[in-house]
Amino acid sequence: MAGRIPQSFIDDLLARVNVLDIVEARVKLKRTGKNYSGLCPFHKEKSPSFTVNNEKQFYYCFGCGAGGNSLGFLMEHDRLSFPEAVEELAKLAGVEMPKTEGPVDHQREQRIKDIYSLLEEASEYYQQQLRKHPSKDIAVNYLKNRGLSGQFAARFGIGYAPPGWDNLLKKLARDEATKLRLEQAGMLINKEDSDRYYDRFRERIMFPIRDMRGRVIAFGGRVLGDEKPKYLNSPETDTFHKSRELYGLYEARKYNQNLERLIIVEGYMDVVGLAQYGIGYAVATLGTATTAQHLERLLKMVPEVIFCFDGDEAGRKAAKRALDTTMPVITDGKQARFLFLPEGEDPDSLVRQEGCEAFEQRLNESLPLSDFFFKTLEEGADMSSLDGRARFSNQALPLIDQMQPGILKQMMQEKISELTGLSLEQLISVNNLQETTGTHSAPEPDYYHGESDYSDDGYFDYQPEPNHFQPERKSGKEFVKGSKKSRPAPPGGSAVHFNPGSTAISILLHLPALAVQCGNLDILANTEDKTERLLYQLNRYLQENPGVTPGILAIDWQEHDHLKPLIQQLNEIAHQTPIIDANNAQQVLNDCLNRLQERHLDREILQLKSQPHLSTGDKLRLNTLIMKQAGSRLRKAPEK
Repeated sequence: MAGRIPQSFIDDLLARVNVLDIVEARVKLKRTGKNYSGLCPFHKEKSPSFTVNNEKQFYYCFGCGAGGNSLGFLMEHDRLSFPEAVEELAKLAGVEMPKTEGPVDHQREQRIKDIYSLLEEASEYYQQQLRKHPSKDIAVNYLKNRGLSGQFAARFGIGYAPPGWDNLLKKLARDEATKLRLEQAGMLINKEDSDRYYDRFRERIMFPIRDMRGRVIAFGGRVLGDEKPKYLNSPETDTFHKSRELYGLYEARKYNQNLERLIIVEGYMDVVGLAQYGIGYAVATLGTATTAQHLERLLKMVPEVIFCFDGDEAGRKAAKRALDTTMPVITDGKQARFLFLPEGEDPDSLVRQEGCEAFEQRLNESLPLSDFFFKTLEEGADMSSLDGRARFSNQALPLIDQMQPGILKQMMQEKISELTGLSLEQLISVNNLQETTGTHSAPEPDYYHGESDYSDDGYFDYQPEPNHFQPERKSGKEFVKGSKKSRPAPPGGSAVHFNPGSTAISILLHLPALAVQCGNLDILANTEDKTERLLYQLNRYLQENPGVTPGILAIDWQEHDHLKPLIQQLNEIAHQTPIIDANNAQQVLNDCLNRLQERHLDREILQLKSQPHLSTGDKLRLNTLIMKQAGSRLRKAPEK
């Protein structure tokens, strides 16, 4: 390895992983008070002397003296080199290893160390201002009115950024270099036009945001009145990435010996208020919706996560987004639940009104993920109709398909079968067909009767032969004549074979409303080509059932033995021959049907010619067909 792994990366990695997860995956442990103990993996012993301290993130053996952090344990236990152990931790944390080809960026490492130090100083300064600043009473009274005691304000390190543009600047900015560091830490803003600095946080209650090791990495500031924005967070910095961090997680782990579940709330005061009333296992996102990274991190620590939302429309929408994020992450043995509060209440105000026991009862009665999932989808579905049940399954199955394999996924699939009355096989067919056809709005059913002018949209990479047949719009009974010129060959003059039957099927699957324009396709009913026979069946079904969706088609065809095998063929065609331009589909469908008409004409001529003896009627029929074929070719000849 040409370069050393940056210390800042290692520090960040250790802050992301949990030493208990690392050790417990390799050593059988038992909780003993605040710690976990077991038989030491590094020497033989009969009574446990090996201890893991989850709060301080280290392990130690009182028998042999082995000890260290997650990185050291991997090196000793798995016999890995230092770079290999770092790489293993990076995989567990879901982060990429930094490039180490060049020299270590010592300046960056020093910058990050300086930032951590300045953020800690800033936190101490804000706490001091809450105690000593002349205008402290405004902040103290606000906290008291929110029911917060001095004990819990101190537990969470809550402080006060007093009014003024340069309080923190004067306190911490000893020189120009420190000013720059404070700007890089997100604490100062540089006014570029005058090259002057001012405090980012002013006249706000200050909440320090800590990483898993307890280091201050950022701040959140809340206004004392009704000004906007209500909350102001530090910007993204070298130490702070809001999509990964959660406010209150460090405190929840520190003050709970047996952490079994975590509540996700929206505001810092909700976290602190719940903790004061004995519910010290709440965390808050930092100006962003809950991410998959958040959930993966939490579900490694606890078996249960509860989302807490307002009961209004905005809360419901936020809950739906959280549901979509949770589905691919949840696994067997883990649980996600959804709690909706009375409208106008937040966790902080509600726990003050009804107390810890009543609020925990709400948590215990919150909706499990599966119940909320089905309740949400059923609200907009007419489960009494076949079409409504099909639409319900079309919405539900793709989301369930994202889930990790396991019993929960299987049970949710079975629940869909129970609600819709459809077998799992039918549901899969519906989902596959609906997925491949997607949703297209059908163009106006006005067929093109003049010269065909294909846009260069890549729909076909072939040079279709010009033809002169056009489906009749009024009677819908027979193919009739029209006239149009051929599409120019693609650049380079190459031509790729295409199947007009498959293309026509794909168009009808995506745009079923066009079936009414296809007329009578009885000439395809008994052809030897299975794709053309499928086109006949599909067109007939769509004409007899106007407005039907591919999902309903799949359900109907499942009920008929002669149609059931064709569903897989439809799926394959829809996958292999996708429709690209819905606006051009009418013209393309026209071309496909005319090509099929010509193909049928050629087949019938060949069949008659191959017979050794023809009746008078056959001879007349053959003569008529040959004249049609000759007339078609004459009309297709290019103009000179």
